[in-house]
Amino acid sequence: MANNSTKMKSRFRGYLPVVIDIETGGFNHKTDAMLEIAAVILDFDDQGKLTPIDSHFSHVEPFKGANLEVSSLEFTGIDPGHPFRFAVEEIEALKKIFTPVRAKMKETGCIRAVLVGHNPAFDLNFLQAAVRRTKVKDPFHPFTTFDTATLAACAYGQTVLARAADKAGIPFDANEAHSALYDAERTADLFCKIVNTFSASFSG
Repeated sequence: MANNSTKMKSRFRGYLPVVIDIETGGFNHKTDAMLEIAAVILDFDDQGKLTPIDSHFSHVEPFKGANLEVSSLEFTGIDPGHPFRFAVEEIEALKKIFTPVRAKMKETGCIRAVLVGHNPAFDLNFLQAAVRRTKVKDPFHPFTTFDTATLAACAYGQTVLARAADKAGIPFDANEAHSALYDAERTADLFCKIVNTFSASFSG
């Protein structure tokens, strides 16, 4: 049986799935601020089950001239000016996320990271907009994503994260939702549950 490193490389065609969640100051990735970013690194355990192994998170300072929609801030509950956010500039937040992703790619021999998200086009657009502003080298595939909303619709008949988690037997606290770290970790749990469900039929 392949060790964990080679299993990851072969399971997703040389791609490393990394769960990303981003909380923002609006819906327009070109104009609105990225306020939180979280990443969950995945790997296979000794029993061959895909599992979350490491989480990374950062509060992010709005970029210069960024738009902040009041309705979005009310929805997420984020106060960009709160003195205890300890937010960092986008370039530092991206480096904090990308460094462990690159390390895991090197460990597993994967050629690119792939963003896993719940409706991931939103997160990918905001991530790429921040990359363009900061000129940081991006380890993620430019357009391929793994969408847990689609996977959950197939596996459980649900597309809302909280409802899909409930169907999958994953605890979900609505009071913690819309935190990038919490949503990323629950999305990771959901993705792993679905992948592991189908692993028996995967021949490599």
